[in-house]
Amino acid sequence: MEEEHGKTHLSPEYTVIEEWSGTASSELTKTATITITRDSVQKSATRFNYFSRRFLDAFVPEGFPSSVTPDYVPFQIWDSLQGLSTYVRTMLSTQALLSAIGVGENSATVIGATFQWFLRDLTGMLGGILFTFYQGSNLDSNAKMWRLVADLMNDIGMLMDLVSPLFPSAFLFIVCLGSISRSFTGVASGATRAALTQHFALQDNAADISAKEGSQETVATMLGMALGMFLAHITLGHSLAIWFCFLSLTVFHIYANYKAVRCLSLTTLNCERSSILLLHFMETGQVFTPKQVSFMEHVLPLWMSSWSTNRVKFLYQRVCLGIRISLFDHREMLDLSHLAGSYYKTEKYTLLEREGIISIIIHKDSTAADVLQAFMHALLMAELVDKDRSVHLESQSWMANYYEVFVMKLQSSGWKTERLSSPAVVWKANWSSRSSDQKLD
Repeated sequence: MEEEHGKTHLSPEYTVIEEWSGTASSELTKTATITITRDSVQKSATRFNYFSRRFLDAFVPEGFPSSVTPDYVPFQIWDSLQGLSTYVRTMLSTQALLSAIGVGENSATVIGATFQWFLRDLTGMLGGILFTFYQGSNLDSNAKMWRLVADLMNDIGMLMDLVSPLFPSAFLFIVCLGSISRSFTGVASGATRAALTQHFALQDNAADISAKEGSQETVATMLGMALGMFLAHITLGHSLAIWFCFLSLTVFHIYANYKAVRCLSLTTLNCERSSILLLHFMETGQVFTPKQVSFMEHVLPLWMSSWSTNRVKFLYQRVCLGIRISLFDHREMLDLSHLAGSYYKTEKYTLLEREGIISIIIHKDSTAADVLQAFMHALLMAELVDKDRSVHLESQSWMANYYEVFVMKLQSSGWKTERLSSPAVVWKANWSSRSSDQKLD
């Protein structure tokens, strides 16, 4: 007991101080415990937990797992496995390619091999530019599909390299086709990776996620190169063994990629997800969660899944967003004039229906929210056309009564309703209606 200025203080028998490490309050790790008594100070450090956490920080974002979405871990696991198989197969295909251009043969010339390699790279660069020109704006809105397609194109490119030695007369043509195929992979994979990184980032940590993904890929690369060199060594001169290993790894690569994109539960509204959500809401008054929709949307191009009977697949294909009005004929222009001055007088868009196809004309002063509303309205019209209903009047009534409720339920289920994830709307229009007794200035 101690006395100071007339007050009495009781000294504690001992004090315990704990040391914690981590950036997120929910993911702190205790690294040391310090017990202080009158006569001694005892430290009990958990070095293993500290060093294991520091090691893990080199491969996962800070604050993991609370700093990323729940689908980050399963996607990265399958993505690392498919990357591992890719690097193993790369060693096998590269070995075949180098053999085909004459490496190790006395008859081969350096200039000949260099020229062939140059043409291979040149065609790949040109292919990448053309692919970006035709599909660049579509990669963000269909990230899952293009992620899978990119790796399938990479499989085709490596297959071309492995096949090239079998056809010496067409060697250059085959390797150039393979290079073009891989160039599509580079563009699509890079673009979709950026979109997925933004999806994973919950704490504005996209740069950190991208950096840690690079570390994970580096480890997968090193393991793949080691396994690839081992396989290349033991299968050297055994064509059947090379083909068996390559095809087996390719099948696994396709499966791992499919599982990876199926793990993703994207929360942005693209054309297909909007169709799924709107039709379900019209039928039940409820909306699916992002995880539920992830199992329903397709991850392959429609022409590769034509066997499907899902009507959602065809509904959004009947909607054309951002139509160029100068291409309309006389009748379509008259209909557009009537609709813009009546049903859509207060909207920042106009919808025009022709033979089941809904064309969306976007006003030049429209916002991202207007574009989303216009697309949902067009989907509704496309559904009503099939039922022989008064599409404009009935769709306007539904939008006035239910659209705001629909958007609120989307937001409460975790969907991002700020914009429609679609190719940029290039063509817009401006219109104004005047009565017949008004005079033009």
